[in-house]
Amino acid sequence: MLLVGDEVLNDTRCATCGSLLFSVVRDGAYVHVALGSLIDTPSIRPTHHIFVGSKAPWFEILDDLPQFDEHAS
Repeated sequence: MLLVGDEVLNDTRCATCGSLLFSVVRDGAYVHVALGSLIDTPSIRPTHHIFVGSKAPWFEILDDLPQFDEHAS
């Protein structure tokens, strides 16, 4: 069962546990899907980390991907 969230944010969450499933963004042009909600292994992999300048100080990034304080274009 799906629970539609705030109409402005266009977030859709699981009605049972409240986990974010997907968000419709940019006036419906894109859908961001939470990787944890997929059954199959994703066909794309991360290429870098963004916004690491504002990550929690206790969170440690353990891979060798490039890191950027803000969005990398």
